[in-house]
Amino acid sequence: MPDEIAAANEPRLVIETGVDARIAEIVEPVLQSLDMRLVRVRLSGQNGLTLQIMAERTDGSMTVEDCEAASRALSPVLDVEDPVDKAYHLELSSPGIDRPLVRRSDFERWQGHLARCDASVLINGRKRFRGYIRDVTETGFAVERDQPAYGEENTAVIPFSALAEAKLVLTDELIRESLRADKAAKAMAVANENNDGDPAAPEDPA
Repeated sequence: MPDEIAAANEPRLVIETGVDARIAEIVEPVLQSLDMRLVRVRLSGQNGLTLQIMAERTDGSMTVEDCEAASRALSPVLDVEDPVDKAYHLELSSPGIDRPLVRRSDFERWQGHLARCDASVLINGRKRFRGYIRDVTETGFAVERDQPAYGEENTAVIPFSALAEAKLVLTDELIRESLRADKAAKAMAVANENNDGDPAAPEDPA
């Protein structure tokens, strides 16, 4: 239980600004009450105006039913708070396989996989990187470039304090790993349901 609470309360390294930040402040406590955590908020002009809220459970799973439950819980709260002054379409989604990386635990979980990362300051003369996540620490991580240019550093160390955005790149290995994780999460959910539903074993007669 302490590990689950810590995971739920782990702060995001990548956060929103402007209206998106205001929306994040509103929806995050609601998601936490559902044992979920916020991944990202994004208000875009897609299909008129779309408010995309990306969320997940602390184990990384997020079913269609979870998205529906979150949408039902968030809709009335957003109606009351009214952070957007125009009509919009609310879209609840899971992070997906090529997910954003927004917490330190995301980098730990997907260490060794290919990612695209943007820094807020120049690092080794550049701000954009594509490579494999390596050497995750308390303060940052390394990116080992998959296609280094001649004469450029093969590895860059990006402090979490300088991280602007990061996202996994879809690869065959990532798909395989995601399917394995999804299968394990479903098996765990079934096991928990079975344990909760088992009647208490009869006591031995004295």
